[in-house]
Amino acid sequence: MERPSRRNVLIGGGTLGALGALSVATPAWTWSPTGSVVGAGAGADPRWVWDDVADPIVADLIKTGKVPEVNKLLRNWTKNGQTLPAGLPSDLKNFIEQARALPSWSDQSKLDTAFEFNEKRGLYLGVLYGFASGMMSTVIPKEARAVYYSQGGADMKDRISKTAKLGYDIGTANAFKPDGEMIVTCVKTRLAHAGVRHLLPQSPYWDKVADEEIPISQMDMMVTWHSLPTTVMRHLKNWKVPIPADEATAFLHSWQLTAYMLGIKEEYIPASWDAAESQAKQSLDTLLAPTPEGVKLADILLSLGAQIDGTILSKSILGSFTRFLLGDEIAGWLKIPRYLLWDNLLKTSWGPFIAVREGLLPFPLAPAAYWTFDEFLRKFALLFLSEGQSINIQIPDTNNPNYP
Repeated sequence: MERPSRRNVLIGGGTLGALGALSVATPAWTWSPTGSVVGAGAGADPRWVWDDVADPIVADLIKTGKVPEVNKLLRNWTKNGQTLPAGLPSDLKNFIEQARALPSWSDQSKLDTAFEFNEKRGLYLGVLYGFASGMMSTVIPKEARAVYYSQGGADMKDRISKTAKLGYDIGTANAFKPDGEMIVTCVKTRLAHAGVRHLLPQSPYWDKVADEEIPISQMDMMVTWHSLPTTVMRHLKNWKVPIPADEATAFLHSWQLTAYMLGIKEEYIPASWDAAESQAKQSLDTLLAPTPEGVKLADILLSLGAQIDGTILSKSILGSFTRFLLGDEIAGWLKIPRYLLWDNLLKTSWGPFIAVREGLLPFPLAPAAYWTFDEFLRKFALLFLSEGQSINIQIPDTNNPNYP
């Protein structure tokens, strides 16, 4: 007998009863909005909150067949301060104009400091975004299933290039300035998420395995958010990387703005690292688990990384990095073999490597030299993933065609 999906339970047993059953199975949301960037909020459980502004607009675009036209118009909108192209539906244009405005609490001085942090720690951030955050996404069950069965799952190289662009854009000097691209990347991602929310519930393949009726809730987005800055900061602390307080605050601020631009409500965005840790313990830390979809995605990601490196041993190196950063349990979930040479080398050599690199940072030319090298690696990865084409985040108009 097949396990009923949550949507079938809702249809067959009544919404109220299903919600009551789920509330028993999962802990109540207790994180207080007093710990958010605005210090207040309704305190609604984010598992039942989505994007009430973007979702109906994008759903209408899909229903009326306007997505291809809109994607074509938005293709050349690449800079934060750039005028929107003519011909967009008025409700979409109004939404984008509002969505790309920075909140009142944004602080350019903190963003400038965040770039200084990125400039010095670019190599660490690249490793952590790729192997800690990127591979962690495959053991976040809802995210893994949403990626696998949505349009992005049909071409993971293209999907990862778009994710990598967000990680690249946030590290640039002008990320949130008019000539930067981070706001555009976030707003386009927000539109893409709205498309997935409308389309994925129509997939019988996703519906069969999903334990939710609508994907990418505010909770889901915050879980993914914690897999990025919160996870990065945890590792940097474990590696004993000395980070000045103002740089730690600034790095968090850049990700707070990113959360806001992605459509996460202010009452869920942590105001401090302590607040972020408190929220992550109730969300990210309790959700990690293996899924068949996640195992397949992990193998695809490691294979893509091997293509970038192009060496015979590259997949073993990447697998060892994943084990080193995420631990034996998660590596086991993902069916990553043990590679004793690389596993032991990372355990014994990474700490001294960090110490040497940190010891050289005070020299006058070191940060600039490191940034040049790290920037080259980041651009090379993007160039490979995009196959030399501009990376364009689009609204989907179908699910994964292999799983309709």
